[in-house]
Amino acid sequence: MAVEDNNLQVLNALDLAKTQLYHFTAIVIAGMGFFTDAYDLFSISLVTKLLGRLYYTKSDLLKPGTLPPTVSASVTGVALVGTLAGQLFFGWLGDKMGRKTVYGMTLIIMVLCSVASGLSFGSTPKGVMATLCFFRFWLGFGIGGDYPLSATIMSEYANKKTRGAFIAAVFAMQGFGILFSGIIALIVSAGFDHAYNVPSFQENAALSTVPQADYIWRIILMFGALPAFLTYYWRMKMPETARYTALVAKDAKRAAQDMGRVLQVEIDPEDAKIEQMSRDETNKFGLFSWEFVRRHGLHLFGTCSTWFLLDIAFYSQNLFQKDVFSAVGWIPAAKTMNAVQEVYKIARAQTLIALLSTVPGYWFTVAFIDIVGRFAIQLMGFFFMTVFMFAIAIPYEHWTKKDNHIGFVAMYALTFFFANFGPNATTFVVPAEIFPARLRSTCHGISAAAGKAGAIVGAYGFLYAAQSKDPTKTDAGYPAGIGIKNSLLALGAINALGMVCTFCVPESKGKSLEEASQETIPGES
Repeated sequence: MAVEDNNLQVLNALDLAKTQLYHFTAIVIAGMGFFTDAYDLFSISLVTKLLGRLYYTKSDLLKPGTLPPTVSASVTGVALVGTLAGQLFFGWLGDKMGRKTVYGMTLIIMVLCSVASGLSFGSTPKGVMATLCFFRFWLGFGIGGDYPLSATIMSEYANKKTRGAFIAAVFAMQGFGILFSGIIALIVSAGFDHAYNVPSFQENAALSTVPQADYIWRIILMFGALPAFLTYYWRMKMPETARYTALVAKDAKRAAQDMGRVLQVEIDPEDAKIEQMSRDETNKFGLFSWEFVRRHGLHLFGTCSTWFLLDIAFYSQNLFQKDVFSAVGWIPAAKTMNAVQEVYKIARAQTLIALLSTVPGYWFTVAFIDIVGRFAIQLMGFFFMTVFMFAIAIPYEHWTKKDNHIGFVAMYALTFFFANFGPNATTFVVPAEIFPARLRSTCHGISAAAGKAGAIVGAYGFLYAAQSKDPTKTDAGYPAGIGIKNSLLALGAINALGMVCTFCVPESKGKSLEEASQETIPGES
């Protein structure tokens, strides 16, 4: 194969390396970043109900206080906005300064802002929420950097035979992060419930929320700093990736030394080839050039559009999550519980969903991505998400009847199983493989940011859209919408569109990164 024979020896060594300890070390180091990302992004949904009770319960209310719509959207959404900004900025910076340097920066931001968001201060609800939103934005900014850098580092360290599984395994740590956030919330809330045995809201509204419950949400949010802090040392010990050092920084000797140590083999630096590459004009086109548009424009449209459409559906799950949980009795009516019990019940529900559908889906992708390929898994995932979304939406009234709750929950779980054994994983993997080394982190950041734009549409656009058409039946503070049934039909159509856009994304299974990204190497025929 022309590319292989003429590729740099250091890159060949990485492509053909047998799976060994350093691969798993890289998965754990990069994966712990993702574990932390998921913990931080998803833990907020466990404590929003508690924040409402603590800061917005009025003595004359007949039911527990809830966050006003604008505050709720800000508290949960500001981290997504920060993530979008971080993906674009750190993605670009990763191609300019190197993966490793920027990787350390993102981790420090995540640790500091996790702790700071738990220390949100102020004596008024507005003060606490404003500082919480401020720190959550910067937390999201650090998390955003982790997306392009984790994927790029793993793709550049992996061999070509199992690269898809390794990148997917890094992403799959997200499932464990969601699971861990639920477990920590369960432990903390159970401890507080045991220590402060207080009545439910309907028994005694004033006593149902103890002042000490204010520590619960702070402890849960601050715990996100721990896994990130523990991996900082190992992250800094990782050498820069050979593809960045050789192909972008043009330092062949350093690349050969670094990978020689990692692979425990002698590697020829091949300075002459690097010199020839630096004079080769065919590989110098920038992101905003016609040459990039000609070679990769359709690919970038494919990775951005599929991630955007997927995240609209993925993040809109909150629409009917409360219906699902209430339907099976996992979360009783708010007034029948005290504040701490409510945190416990929400955490239990999230943990069960993570165990039953989220985590298995990720690992199915890891198992099959290098066997059936990225394209097939993404197409299949979008197809089944479309099928199950329509299967919930068209007979929606049928599923809301008490006898049909089990079917409703099964449909719900299957939709998200096929999101994770499908486009949720593949949209993360592919952008790290199909763009040239000097633009890889940037293009992954752009694709991921398109995804987060979809997440914002899914979480907030559909939160308003899903409100009842009857203004008297909407949630407090919301205008009338198109109703849940119509919202679900729209989401089904969005998944079908994702299937169409998948045809713009090339298959990269079994190819070296240089082949997948069409990067020409000197001497290539």
